[in-house]
Amino acid sequence: MTFHLKEAMEILEQTPATLESFVGGLSKEWLNYAEGEGTWNAQEVISHLIEGEKVNWIPRLRFILQEGNSKPFPAFDRYSHMKDKENSITEALIAFKVIRKENLEILRTLIKTDAQLELKGLHPELGEVKVRELIATWAVHDLTHIAQITRVLAKGYTEEVGPWKEYLGILNR
Repeated sequence: MTFHLKEAMEILEQTPATLESFVGGLSKEWLNYAEGEGTWNAQEVISHLIEGEKVNWIPRLRFILQEGNSKPFPAFDRYSHMKDKENSITEALIAFKVIRKENLEILRTLIKTDAQLELKGLHPELGEVKVRELIATWAVHDLTHIAQITRVLAKGYTEEVGPWKEYLGILNR
């Protein structure tokens, strides 16, 4: 599938509602379930998404537009959200929805031409990256974490499904 900004934005626009529909109102038991030590539960994944909205996607985009590939943009600490105080799931989902809406408006104002999508920046580990790759990664990052939440929640019932586990691919990965 070829990258188109409009299509990437479809995913980015839908993620807050998808998460709200999926995990909003779930009990603490579901929200706090994780696959084991060092893994994230659904609540932590949403906190990570919020942190990315604050310090990753739009800041990196702005950096590329201002600096090009003359110097690497700042690294993103994927675990920084673990230091935050825990909000309720309702508060976290609202915060994510608000900041995502703001960031999409910023994205619309920053990217006006297809030529801007080809501009290059310098990732601190991966090297040269394009604006379109950053935005595509943003969308796939959302999908990755939606899949992660789905997998984590499903694994909460690994034993409870009994012999049907054999038919449930998500439990056998």
